[in-house]
Amino acid sequence: MTLLNVENLKVTYATDDEPVHAVNDVSFRIDEGVNYGLAGESGSGKSTVAEALLGLLPGNGTVESGTIEFNGTDLTSLSEAERRDVLWEDIAYIPQSAMDSLDPVMSTGDQIAQAIHTHRNVTDAKARDRVRELFEIVGLDPDRIDDYPHEFSGGMRQRVTIAMALALEPDLIIADEPTTGLDVIVQDKIIDKILEIQERMDSSLLLITHEIGVIAETCDELSILYGGKVMEQGSVDNVLVNPTNPYTMGLKNSFPEIDEEDEDPVAIPGSPPNLNREPTACVFRDRCPFATDECGESHPDLVDLPNRNHRSACHRVKEAAQLRRDAVEPETWGIPDEGDADSSRGEVILETDALEKHYEQSQPLLDKLRGEDPDHVKAVDGVSLSVRRSEVLGVAGESGCGKSTLGETMALLEEPTGGDLTFDGETYEYYRDGNLQEFRRKVQIIFQDPFDSLNPRQTVRKLVGEPLTIHDYRTDEKEQAIVETLEKVGLTPAEKFLDSYPHELSGGQRQRVAVAKALVLDPDFLICDEPASMLDVSLKVNLLNLLRGLADAEDIGIVYISHDLASLVQVSDRLAIMYLGRIIEEGDVDRVAAQPEHPYTASLLSAAPEKDPTADRTRVLLDGEPPDPVDLPSGCAFAPRCPKAQESCREAEPAIDETGDERHRAACYFPESEADPTASEATALDDDEFPASANTDSVGD
Repeated sequence: MTLLNVENLKVTYATDDEPVHAVNDVSFRIDEGVNYGLAGESGSGKSTVAEALLGLLPGNGTVESGTIEFNGTDLTSLSEAERRDVLWEDIAYIPQSAMDSLDPVMSTGDQIAQAIHTHRNVTDAKARDRVRELFEIVGLDPDRIDDYPHEFSGGMRQRVTIAMALALEPDLIIADEPTTGLDVIVQDKIIDKILEIQERMDSSLLLITHEIGVIAETCDELSILYGGKVMEQGSVDNVLVNPTNPYTMGLKNSFPEIDEEDEDPVAIPGSPPNLNREPTACVFRDRCPFATDECGESHPDLVDLPNRNHRSACHRVKEAAQLRRDAVEPETWGIPDEGDADSSRGEVILETDALEKHYEQSQPLLDKLRGEDPDHVKAVDGVSLSVRRSEVLGVAGESGCGKSTLGETMALLEEPTGGDLTFDGETYEYYRDGNLQEFRRKVQIIFQDPFDSLNPRQTVRKLVGEPLTIHDYRTDEKEQAIVETLEKVGLTPAEKFLDSYPHELSGGQRQRVAVAKALVLDPDFLICDEPASMLDVSLKVNLLNLLRGLADAEDIGIVYISHDLASLVQVSDRLAIMYLGRIIEEGDVDRVAAQPEHPYTASLLSAAPEKDPTADRTRVLLDGEPPDPVDLPSGCAFAPRCPKAQESCREAEPAIDETGDERHRAACYFPESEADPTASEATALDDDEFPASANTDSVGD
């Protein structure tokens, strides 16, 4: 039975100039018990579709035409009061940013209870009982219902929004990028929890995401959107195993996977289309390597393919098999195949030795009067690393493991509280002692969110040129330096962007401006702190390729911090895995990815989603949360969550060199390379618990 039916939906946004045609004749259907995915790059229209369904379009957004039927009722014809009766009761919403969607001055339990009281005539006691039950369902401690959002981690806050969405047992759950920005361990927990609860409630799911792998492992059917148009739709197996539209092929080939470290993802060049006019030609024509004259004359209709439940909008759909073979080659997309780039490493440019950054905790007045020592958060706790020129060092770990603090301490944005840091042959004390501007010119940091790190009141010209003024560098050729750097990061022609403000650029373009701002000073060292976590897959691959090319061509060292192991495997020469402020595994990327020695590394690698829906991946759901960084357990900090921990692990912390291999080291008493096949289950890491990495066979025609 059909639960939701969207027919020929058109949505426009009014602007000071021409209207933006964000959604153009989108149609899809969700049956009861079906998980449906909407995928596409930023600006493809997928979130606008969700907002239209929910009646949450901004003031300048208008549903121009089309119908949205839910259980036979056209939602577009309902009054606001009638629509409110449907929302939460029958259709629930899980938003992208849990922190932005939760009231910071209201306890999490009260916010869920408020939704219950709005639609149910129940007592406060029954509402609280229901909130406690929901906390248990989503894996949160029910005794914490009176805690506030800031007292929870990012993954916990996202689970609170899930609990709120499930409070009234809706028939349809709409999840808009529910895992964006979360690390892979938390992402796996969130997706697994949504699926578990959904199966228990027998509800349907509309999942909106740019992560092809999440859809492949979660959904039954999907639609691929681009330029507000449906490019391809049908069963997940049909669309993702044998895509017939060049845009779907490009998205799939852009998705990096851990077990494909020898095959670089192929990015889709170019930018999304200008939608100031309703499309008359194929919306993907300007970026499609297979476009013909016919593509410029009309946008193709969705046609049914011989496979059951598979439709595609492409004038060359009959040639799909050959197009798939060509689409995997970089040259097809106008990207030169550089083969095996010369990634020989130069001399060490930055080195840390037992580096520490501890934050002193506030004390009660009585403890101060007693002279008691304050507690410390050991964010970085004895990290020893080195980075060479022309090398990319990837640093990975869960949220809260200390990755970002390590990057900020390396950049001397935080004062080290212990250990040593040496850059270009000089200690950090040398730079602190009157030479900090020299350090700032040579070492640049790129932050996670370009919208927060770029001044919204400055043009691109001002943003990129400001470092030149501050450091009195190339001031006699300032305009030339700005243009050259913008061209280097792929913002071409540069003149098109010079007078633009950040809000006028796409997410990928803003991030490239942030990279250009860092590169304009010709630095020797780059620290990249989650620079692609908020970008869709094709923009992410473009950024990864840019950084990899900079390391190879510009002879600079790069530290790339991320929770996305698949991306790190593609861009890095070496990997360092952090857990609670310490490096627990380090080595050449091919060794760490192929045969992780530490069980925590194995769990991170195994949590990465697969883009092939036919692949069988065992979800890795680590028990509990990382321990309190103020009161760490004795011995190995990972022991409370480790399936192979023994008493010795809880007595003393293992050293990083337990494996005895300089190119691959792990801080574990029972590394995989020394596992005894006759050992008991307590000492051997079962492959069914933590597979090193899922094996995805390439799909032929």
